[in-house]
Amino acid sequence: MRFIDSSVFLYAFLKPRKTLTGKAREYKESAKRILLRVEEGEPVATTIVHVSEVANILEARLSLIDALSYVETILAKKNITVYGVDLDAYLEALRLARKHLIGVNDALAIVYMKMHGINEIYSFDTDFDKVKGIKRITS
Repeated sequence: MRFIDSSVFLYAFLKPRKTLTGKAREYKESAKRILLRVEEGEPVATTIVHVSEVANILEARLSLIDALSYVETILAKKNITVYGVDLDAYLEALRLARKHLIGVNDALAIVYMKMHGINEIYSFDTDFDKVKGIKRITS
């Protein structure tokens, strides 16, 4: 099983405001392929915090109904494990974020990956490259 970062959902779901070129275009196409595999049953995991990140951004950029539909789709998939987050895990994420100089929610993903023996993450966020033992996958 791999962890799936919010960046994958966002690249796949959001319509670009301008014509995409270079890495952004590549990431959008890769995100769609990753989500197609998930749709076909590939098991992945995330946290409720990462789902909330997706919800917040989608609600700001899409109609509320469309945003809620996307979030509902994520939560309804049986092959997407969504971990709840407790205070101790978030405090550990803060410690890890300071250590590696990465965002706290990126660190939270790593905390839950380590808790569950996951070492690969679907993400377009290069901060994950800073942490030994984590392999970032973009396709």
